Amino acid sequence: MELNMKEKIDAIAERLRSLREIEDISVEEMAEVTGKTPDEYRLYENGEKEFSFSFLFTAANKLNVDITDLITGESTRLHTFSKVKYGKGLAMERRRAYKYQHLAPIFKNRKMEPFLVTVEPNDVESAVAKHAHEGHEINYVTRGKMMFYIDNNETELEEGDLLYFDATRPHAMKALDGKKCQFLAIISK
Repeated sequence: MELNMKEKIDAIAERLRSLREIEDISVEEMAEVTGKTPDEYRLYENGEKEFSFSFLFTAANKLNVDITDLITGESTRLHTFSKVKYGKGLAMERRRAYKYQHLAPIFKNRKMEPFLVTVEPNDVESAVAKHAHEGHEINYVTRGKMMFYIDNNETELEEGDLLYFDATRPHAMKALDGKKCQFLAIISK
């Protein structure tokens, strides 16, 4: 049975709270690590706020679990290779403007997190809300054009362009020309 979005958020929230308690980490410590106030952080654990990728990635690292464990409740298991057919990655639609597909969700002990990201056009407000997370990131545009924002800088990217950056710096992107933009994002741990 497929869960609706609210049920998925509630399940992630429950895993987040349970793992934090198992690891004996305070709400205040998790709030600090994720860049939230304790009250904001509690909203996530209560399932009252949708998760950004940056939040989930940072929380999973702090809790010493794979992001797949946090999102699905299932542990990774493959060691040699993992193949994902086109369009069959683990869907991670946490915010309206961005759609993520994890391209190696069951490969154990990943050193990188590969995602196919689709940025919807015309969602200006949420598309430019900057987030940050640990690691470095590569974005390779496969379709469309986007404006990429990092700190106080912006640069336009189009098909075939690659951007490598320090993901601890606040960043965001926005699709251009009223069309979807799709890119491969690879995040190091």
